[in-house]
Amino acid sequence: MDIFYPLQLFANWVTYSIFLIDKTSQLGESSSFFIYDTLKIFILLFVIASVMGLVNAYFPVEKVRTYLTTKKLYGADYLLAALFGTITPFCSCSSVPLFIGFVRGGIPLGVTLTFLISSPLVDSVVIAMLMGVFGIKTTIIYVISGIIVSLIAGYILGKMSLEKYLSPWVLKSTAQTDNNITPQTNKNFTEKIKIAFGESLDIIKTVGLYVVLGVGIGAFIHGFVPVSFFETYLNINSLIAVPIAVIVAVPLYANAAGILPIAQVLVDKGIPLGAVLAFMMAAVGLSIPSAVMLKKVMTGKLITIFYGVVTVAIILLGYIYSLIL
Repeated sequence: MDIFYPLQLFANWVTYSIFLIDKTSQLGESSSFFIYDTLKIFILLFVIASVMGLVNAYFPVEKVRTYLTTKKLYGADYLLAALFGTITPFCSCSSVPLFIGFVRGGIPLGVTLTFLISSPLVDSVVIAMLMGVFGIKTTIIYVISGIIVSLIAGYILGKMSLEKYLSPWVLKSTAQTDNNITPQTNKNFTEKIKIAFGESLDIIKTVGLYVVLGVGIGAFIHGFVPVSFFETYLNINSLIAVPIAVIVAVPLYANAAGILPIAQVLVDKGIPLGAVLAFMMAAVGLSIPSAVMLKKVMTGKLITIFYGVVTVAIILLGYIYSLIL
């Protein structure tokens, strides 16, 4: 069961019972989506930032960072990040709070980006729904390739020394953490909780506007862009269907539960499966709303590089899917 299901019930109640918006209308669907996702992301942001605050209070973050960046882990850190992403049932926007927590906690950027890629692409919801829609073979290929793409793209990004392109807010926040790497042994647990919660509220105040803007864009697309829009642009020459599928999917904002029914309709309409899977990957892994949220923690150049690398990887995967499926 979805742990956020009560939030969905609350969002539906506010939308349809308080605001009295028609359940069958596009406005109703968009409004419910906006309330649900905004609450979910703010809760995630608060909880994750608080946990990271407690971690920073008890452990010397700089030593953890030094260990991860100097020890020869032979890719184990990237693999752990990718696997952790597969067990977190988050869409691309919901992964942003964890990304912020990891970056502020001193986790190397390449490892953190690996998680940011894998979390929306491959999770338990994706696996379960893919099996039901496309079968075991397609599911296995999708999951393995999704993890591999996360590892390769994250590793490439990690080797590009992109830390300087993090936003000034993140760099300042990280520097403040570095200056306070000694555990707060002079404070009791209650005091540390209060400090962590205070820092969480500060983070929410700082990134809150970006969250609302990002979810707002996603809610509009979710409610007002019909499936026929994508069907029109994907039902073209098979050679260019894959890159077109990725391009038209990027403006979308949806998790696997929202995008798989659309993917099934597209396959039923005769769209090549490789193009459809690439479309689904791009929709759940990359989105304009996510980019809006990431703007608070990344500069425009870093966002462009990140999206560019992942987009190329997904397009290549789409062609591979077309050959083997």
